[in-house]
Amino acid sequence: MSFIGITLKHFDELSEVCLASLKSGEALTLNIAAEEQHYLRFNNARVRQSTQVEQHRVTLCFQANGRRVMYCFDLSGAFDQDLVSAQSLLDRARLETTVLPEDPFVSPLENHGGSEQHHTGQLPELSTLLEQVSVEAEGSDFTGLYAAGPQLRATRNSEGLRHVFSAEGFFLDYSLFTVNPAGENKAVKGLYAGREWQPEQFSAAIAASRLQLAMLKRDSQPLEPGHHRVFFAPAAVDALLGILSWGAVSYGAWQKGDCALKKLIEGEVRLSPLFHLGESFSLGLAPRFNSLGEMAPERLTLIEDGTIHNLLISSRSAREYGVAGNGAEAGEGLRSPVMGAGSLEDSAILETLGTGVYVSNLHYLNWSDLQSARVTGMTRYACFWVERGEIVAPIRDLRFDESLYRMFGTELEAVTTSPVVMMETETYGQRSLGGSQVPGMLVRDFRFTL
Repeated sequence: MSFIGITLKHFDELSEVCLASLKSGEALTLNIAAEEQHYLRFNNARVRQSTQVEQHRVTLCFQANGRRVMYCFDLSGAFDQDLVSAQSLLDRARLETTVLPEDPFVSPLENHGGSEQHHTGQLPELSTLLEQVSVEAEGSDFTGLYAAGPQLRATRNSEGLRHVFSAEGFFLDYSLFTVNPAGENKAVKGLYAGREWQPEQFSAAIAASRLQLAMLKRDSQPLEPGHHRVFFAPAAVDALLGILSWGAVSYGAWQKGDCALKKLIEGEVRLSPLFHLGESFSLGLAPRFNSLGEMAPERLTLIEDGTIHNLLISSRSAREYGVAGNGAEAGEGLRSPVMGAGSLEDSAILETLGTGVYVSNLHYLNWSDLQSARVTGMTRYACFWVERGEIVAPIRDLRFDESLYRMFGTELEAVTTSPVVMMETETYGQRSLGGSQVPGMLVRDFRFTL
């Protein structure tokens, strides 16, 4: 039996016993997040660390008397031992719910039906992977992290709900480093990810990175702070969309006054008709169900033609504000965002940019003025100064402080025709699920501060 099958059987058997032990007035949700992964860390095009990880984390969410407590523990794989751990935590939860203050916004558990979705992959043999990396990265300072294997998410509750999601895939998150004539360290960042390893696609990705690396060996172009015409590559757009999960599309945040897009939601401003944003679980990168087993729509339009259509609403916000929920997670952040494509062909990006800045990536993003939707951050990796449609030189990192109402609104000039799927690469604690589908975008006037 496969890792997914063995883990799911163990989880189901444990859940059956725990759910059967509940007393009158008690409710329970059980979630599992499990993975069987091979992690490889590369440095200077050589394997520096090879690790195999198998872990299974169960979360118990216990409800009684209008109160809720949550505990996590790792499965050992021995049923009797895991059952003792689970029952011990249930006993502790019963005690704590007698002393906690009542929570008026705890939602009663419901049976949201059942589903089971599995996305299998074709992962490369380790020897094949290492041979191709060795050949393609030869002569370069290739550094990166490879992760591959199956991941599982499942949830059950005392009302009879059962949802299962699994995905098998990989990512190779890498950088190529160099030093320019001035002694400045420069790097190109790349990501090759998917469910099926395609050697020709990986070769093409490395070849594109090497082209940028050659350009980084030129002397850097110093740029003065101020207004510039800017093209943002998909990785940079993905970073900008990521900050929207910090309350910008959250119904609860809007009600509390902590929403960056408040003026958009309340009709004071409008974004560009070129800007379209939604969630699409048809990408197969994340489960539609949340930690309470509530199902989100397979596709949900958030912003269309620059106008707000929906916000993400969790069951807690729905109960607190008397509205209908749409299956959002408690934090009401984006789980599978999709930004709509436009009409700018990839082959015409530099020509259309003309003279300005090509930004491949961003980092250190944060809100600088939440009420004005102002974001601060920095350029990163292979970013270039372009003149008359030709790359002239790499730039030194620049900090910006700009409003989303300008980036996605008044100054958005064009969006590319070919969105790119950006798979999540977070591995803090465990490998994350999720990702996005994003195009590149051209902004006619963008403000760098220093």
